Amino acid sequence: MRVKIDRFITSELFISFLYRLNRIYSGTFCLTIENEEEWLNYLNNGGTVLLCTWHQQFFSGVRHFQSYKDFKPSLMISQSKDGKIVAGIAERSGWTPVRGSSSKGGMLALKNMIANLKKSKLSAHIVDGPRGPSGVVKPGVIRLAHATNAAIVPFYASAENAWQFNSWDKFILPKPFSKVTIRFGKMINFERVKAKDLIEKQRKQLEEIMIPALSV
Repeated sequence: MRVKIDRFITSELFISFLYRLNRIYSGTFCLTIENEEEWLNYLNNGGTVLLCTWHQQFFSGVRHFQSYKDFKPSLMISQSKDGKIVAGIAERSGWTPVRGSSSKGGMLALKNMIANLKKSKLSAHIVDGPRGPSGVVKPGVIRLAHATNAAIVPFYASAENAWQFNSWDKFILPKPFSKVTIRFGKMINFERVKAKDLIEKQRKQLEEIMIPALSV
């Protein structure tokens, strides 16, 4: 019975249903976008951009991020069953899912992310996914930015009315018709370094920049 359920929830039919449901649900949000122009101009003038957020907040941006589909951007997504569903929704939204995470298939996924980002010039990364700990930036984002000479652009999502789950990331789900704000931070250009202690220093710097926006 469990196998049948797993097959159903990861089937193309069910994922298509979830994609349409998400489009309808997130379409009710009263969405405000802040500070998008700077990095979009940089991207359109030949720059490379790596958008970064916390796992807690990524859902709020799914609908708006479909507007970037012409860039054919990529996103690293875990190889779990939940990851297959997210990957299916991302693909239908015009994004290229790269399967893998820090816990499984990470090195190959990072190589594929690097290749895709060099080609498309735009990718997104969930800095503490897929399993946390919450609020801890993993070093892969720094390595990805170094390898592609990408500017890191943090983005944050907040909702006037939302449910917050008792999960490891305190996941936020905006309520229907809630006012939702997606705010992009300043572009961050880290110098390419090789020493582990310098990579760790940059990782901590990014964490310190992003942590104030985490809802606990």
